[in-house]
Parts: sequence; structure tokens; C-alpha cells
Amino acid sequence: MSNVSETIVREYFELHEFLVRQHRKYIAQTRREADDIDFFVLNPQPQQREAALPFVLASPDLPFVQRAIVVVKGYHTETFSFAVLTHAPEIFRFVEAKGFKQAARAFGKEGAPTKILIVPALPQSELARDQSIALLRSKGVDAVLPFHTILNDLVAHTEVNHNYQKSDLLQIIRILKNYDFLKEPQLELFKPKRKRRSPLAAPPSVGQVVGAND
Repeated sequence: MSNVSETIVREYFELHEFLVRQHRKYIAQTRREADDIDFFVLNPQPQQREAALPFVLASPDLPFVQRAIVVVKGYHTETFSFAVLTHAPEIFRFVEAKGFKQAARAFGKEGAPTKILIVPALPQSELARDQSIALLRSKGVDAVLPFHTILNDLVAHTEVNHNYQKSDLLQIIRILKNYDFLKEPQLELFKPKRKRRSPLAAPPSVGQVVGAND
């Protein structure tokens, strides 16, 4: 998994005031080990929530996450459809018992951590999306967080007038925004609407046009 994708995810959780611990600093020698946990994240001041967290997380849901094990899948040209998930069992290795033992050492035994999978995208159609979510749930994944949500939040919170010397990623975003390569969504609530001609209204006749010019 690309180090760039890991950096993006780390910056996102730190933006939301999580303590982030990387699972390992070295490159794993075996593929199975490489498909393990990427981050342990801890929220020092979690908020209480009566209802359960949604499966597809958004940024406003993060304050209610107390602790989590995070796996990043930076397949940025892929959609996590039912077919893709079915033929990629390695995606779910982090939910195995080994992962919980590692999480216990990182967090202690107080409460089970949330198992979050960072995904490039889920299918657009409701039926295909529901099928992917059902499969992810059945494998033991607690929640997913789309890269679109992560990147949108980082762009929105990066200020052009701040110098992010401590973060290459945020500094690049800042430069791109400064030169108008990245623009925040603009609300067009007060933009005047063009008047639409009624489809029943007949166009002006030639005589009317001539008469108007006399």
C-alpha cells in the first residue's frame, strides 16, 4: 500500500485530534504480513452517542469513535464492488484474531476497538452498494471511510495563508489552492436564475418584430 495513501489517512485523523500510531516502520517481507493493520488511532476525548455509528463514516461521526484499528486500501482506480471484494480475501485479514491481539497491546483491554477500512469508493447504485456493505459487515468490518471524504476534508481545512512546514501533504494542498488548482465548493443560493420561456408561449411573429422597430 502506497506511503502516500498512509500519509493522507494519518493527516486526516490527526486533523480530527486523534492520536495515531503506525503499526510498523519497516516493509513487511511477506504479503500476509503486509496486509495487516496500518494504524491504531485513539480519540483522547470521545463523545457519547446513543445511536450506533453509520457503516459509511463521515467526518462528523469521528468524535464518537473512541479507538480504532485502521487499514488503508489505496486502490484509487477501483470501486469496492461485491465482485472485487469476493475475489480479494486479503482485504479482510486485519479482522482476524491476530489483529485483536495487536490492538490489545496498543490500547489495553478496555473495550474493543472499531475496525475501520479506508476504501477508494463504494458502488454508486443502491443495490450494488448494499451488497458490498453486507459483505463487508459479514466479514467483521465495523465501518468504512471513503478517500473522497478524507481528501475533501483535508482540502477544506487547509488554509492558503498558513505555512505547513511540518507537513509536505498539507503544503502541497496549500500551494494548489493558492494557484486555484483546488477550489472549495461554492453555494449558488443567491445566483439569479435565468428566466425560462414557457413551452406554450409562441415565438414573436415577423410582423411584431418589424412593428417594434418602427
